Amino acid sequence: MNQQHAPAVPGPAIHDPAIIEENGTYYLFGTHRKWARSSDLVHWKPFENNLSRDPERLLGSIWQAWPEQPENPDLRGNTWAPDVVWNDVMRKWCMYLSVNGHEFRSVIVLLTAEHLDGDWTYVGPVVYSGFGPDNVDATDVPRVLGETEAHGDLARYRSLKDTRINAIDAAPIRCDHGEMWMSVGSWFGGIWMFRLDPATGLRDYATRYPLVPDASDPYYGVKVAGGYWNSGEGSYFVHRNGWWYLFMSYGWLGRTGGYQIRLFRSRNLVGPYVDQNGNPAISNGEIPDNQTKDTGVRLTSSVRWSGGPVSDRDVEVSQGHNSVLTRNSDGRLFLTYHTRFVGRGEDDFEARVRELLPTADGWLAAAPYKYRGSVALPPSALPDRATDARPSYESDRAHPAHLAGDYELVRHDPHTYFDGTRDADGSWHGVNLPETITLQPDGRVTSGGRIEFSDTPGAAPRPTDGPISRGSWRMLGAAPAGVRCCDSDVALTIDGMTYTGVFAVLPRETDGRSTLTFTAIGGNRAIWGSRV
Repeated sequence: MNQQHAPAVPGPAIHDPAIIEENGTYYLFGTHRKWARSSDLVHWKPFENNLSRDPERLLGSIWQAWPEQPENPDLRGNTWAPDVVWNDVMRKWCMYLSVNGHEFRSVIVLLTAEHLDGDWTYVGPVVYSGFGPDNVDATDVPRVLGETEAHGDLARYRSLKDTRINAIDAAPIRCDHGEMWMSVGSWFGGIWMFRLDPATGLRDYATRYPLVPDASDPYYGVKVAGGYWNSGEGSYFVHRNGWWYLFMSYGWLGRTGGYQIRLFRSRNLVGPYVDQNGNPAISNGEIPDNQTKDTGVRLTSSVRWSGGPVSDRDVEVSQGHNSVLTRNSDGRLFLTYHTRFVGRGEDDFEARVRELLPTADGWLAAAPYKYRGSVALPPSALPDRATDARPSYESDRAHPAHLAGDYELVRHDPHTYFDGTRDADGSWHGVNLPETITLQPDGRVTSGGRIEFSDTPGAAPRPTDGPISRGSWRMLGAAPAGVRCCDSDVALTIDGMTYTGVFAVLPRETDGRSTLTFTAIGGNRAIWGSRV
């Protein structure tokens, strides 16, 4: 069978996937000690190590010392969301793993390894949660806060609307200049970040943080997102082109929980992070059902269209807890996340990979189709196609005459999500369906055909000259003489909203056929297009 038209390969059953690369091999590390590796980001095989086989030997002591309680007596079901980073000073891989406990009595621990497919060595605890006056001495809180404060008023650490977080979802960050930081947190108290000591991989106890509401805490460090009992977890940070990007998941991870990835950015690692409309990532109060609100760029959603999933079985829902790979060989970015599906059971989930494409205005847009082994290519990669509208002197395949045509357009609606119900027309609520638009060679965006309408009371209807105008589109980076510096960047104005994005030739998920697509972001909205 032609590889281009081979059926799509299922993703590995890994929850909260953290992706990392070593010597050209890609590794996924997930919750409950599920690991997989791949040589192509498409075909994954599980593997084991001493942590997956015998977690009690490595984690038994810290488990008994802090998270173990009658309500959660099983260590194996409480090893959550690891992330792995290379430590240049230690010359080791550092894994930060949450050992979860009842009522947020959790701890993130550090383990190290020489190689990603080897065995791990336990180092020690990094940060705690769920402490109070009766058990604070079992943590490092007195060392951080000092004995007086640690045994004083700890009420803020017991308030779900203040600084009560769960020590889960560690995201270690290695800065270009050598500093190491780690974000931590979840729903309720928000996402926080503190400095690590590269020499040990543990907390940097020399760095102190002031107590400033909604900004800084002496124990958890700098607040970067969330809070006030609003959903938000699984933070991840990427540095690219002078921007720090913060990815986090809103909603709840169940099949009908509305899990979704939202994106923010900042010029500085510690923030402030804002979305495309300038909304801060830090909550300023309670926001009921914030997974249906406008804060953050929603990168993906549930989509049913001809190039992607066409049956309920494969329509993604509850997509979240992502990480991002910056591939060593070419610097390309790949978004990795877990997803459930409309037509499958609650326990049927997969890790998925999509390429991330930088836009001309400094955002990261997700590729319309999941990764099948072919990177996003510029329009010049498409076979030439005849068109009378193309000027005879124009040979560049990124010319509008070559890119013009009918496209399926999908909008990632931030206000809805799959909840298991159907709308009046019988379609699944929250599953976004495409509409057809036409990118005209003259730069118009149109839809439909000629219609008759009347815009003056009492006047007779009159016909339009052709399809209804919805806006305009243009390629970016072209000089008036037609000389171009790039052949992928595009700006589209549709129904009054301007989106900046990228044309990309990608293999479709259904059949692997190379297809011209676009992905773009505007006004906090993400859209995908695929040429019909």
